[in-house]
Amino acid sequence: MIIPQGKKIYFSSDNHLGAPSYEKSLPREKKFVKWLDSIREDAAVIFLLGDLFDFWFEYKKVVPKGFVRVLGKLAEITDSGIPIYFFVGNHDLWMRDYFEKELNIQIFRDTKEFVFNDKVFLLGHGDGKGPGDKGYKRMKKVFTNPVFNWLFRWFHPELGMRLAQYLSVKNKLISGEEDKKFLGEENELLAQYARRKLETKHYDYFIFGHRHLPMKIKVGKNSIYFNLGDWITHYSYGVFDGETFELKNF
Repeated sequence: MIIPQGKKIYFSSDNHLGAPSYEKSLPREKKFVKWLDSIREDAAVIFLLGDLFDFWFEYKKVVPKGFVRVLGKLAEITDSGIPIYFFVGNHDLWMRDYFEKELNIQIFRDTKEFVFNDKVFLLGHGDGKGPGDKGYKRMKKVFTNPVFNWLFRWFHPELGMRLAQYLSVKNKLISGEEDKKFLGEENELLAQYARRKLETKHYDYFIFGHRHLPMKIKVGKNSIYFNLGDWITHYSYGVFDGETFELKNF
């Protein structure tokens, strides 16, 4: 894709809307909607890199209650002709086709390569990438297993949503102080993942979420890994103007 003159590409992740409660999440949702409004004038494309919600599960005829402000705004933006791409995160990995059918937003379930103005990007949420973290990787295999999904769908939505929201709040980056600590440029798992990917192919930029910490780490001679941070503490996002990528705060 060639970015038109005067246009930019925007990147955001880790809103965790709904956590720790509807009341405390609502101001963050409103702030995110204001940001979406603020970038519409010069946005060529918008990428949402996962965990927009703290929990999301789609039954065939039921979707989670709430989030009308952000969902309506996303629909308004795509209706205006600005494409939005969504990468499923570990908190909204049970997404089906609601975003595609209702909001015209294409979703991706793993990393995806894009080329903008001859710059090669590798994008993704980032969960389960890099060495270690074997416990989570095993858990993800269970959660994404079709049999597990089928069994969960037999829960009444009222019960299933309450149970899943409780577990989500108890087991997430937002509540873990240790997960908020910078591990060092050599020890960050996603930086290690990026360096390994560079052994077989060149990428100019690796853009991920998941860690809730805004980061910029040089992983190769001409390659940089960025983490987008979150919309809980940092209200940070990324922007590419066709030449350079920057992290900013709203």
